Amino acid sequence: MNQYELLKQIIKSSKSIVLFTGAGISVPSGIPDFRSDNGLYHQSGYFIPPEQIISHSYFLKNPKEFFEFYGSKMIYPTAKPNLAHIYFANLKNVSAVVTQNIDNLHQEAGSKVVYELHGSVKRNYCMKCKKFYSLEDIHPKKVNYCTCGGIIKPDVVLYEEPLQMDIILKAISAIQKADCLIVVGTSLVVYPAASYLQYFKKENLILINKSTTGYDASAKLVFNEDIIEVIKKIQE
Repeated sequence: MNQYELLKQIIKSSKSIVLFTGAGISVPSGIPDFRSDNGLYHQSGYFIPPEQIISHSYFLKNPKEFFEFYGSKMIYPTAKPNLAHIYFANLKNVSAVVTQNIDNLHQEAGSKVVYELHGSVKRNYCMKCKKFYSLEDIHPKKVNYCTCGGIIKPDVVLYEEPLQMDIILKAISAIQKADCLIVVGTSLVVYPAASYLQYFKKENLILINKSTTGYDASAKLVFNEDIIEVIKKIQE
């Protein structure tokens, strides 16, 4: 039995699958990842690293420059769910999606339980009065002000900011209860998110990522290839 047939068998026989995703699952939708050769962190034209631009301190000190970058490089309003998002959304035995992505594509594909570790570009709020604003309510490339005068901030976790504890606990609980953990499109170098894999104690850890990760040796199956190609092969 080849590894694609084995993956198909594991997916079919699992009672509770948790899908753990990173930027790589959304690359086929036209959203660049961060650390590949063509990723956001390797794009030229910036005097300071992108990681610094999307930090909490830079946002507070340079909101104009922050939003120029954020609106141009972090938001893709025309992006649609791809085959991978749709495939996993249609699996009846996927109990939860834990994602590092902020693009909302899992929900748009139909996934019902999605724990967004880093927030979502679709949500924004006033830093002063906490009033909610949708993406359509604001101009993503400019500083936006609430009716109360406060700056409207994207509901995304910037560098230097903590993750939401309630989301963390729900994600960890889902991972602990799963009998299969499928990790897609993440290099597993971003912490604390990557550390949540240690809470999975069962056998069926599946890693699908173009490059190797530090967890490969612990996995039942490893696919160093594009997620779309893997999905096509297990659907044949």
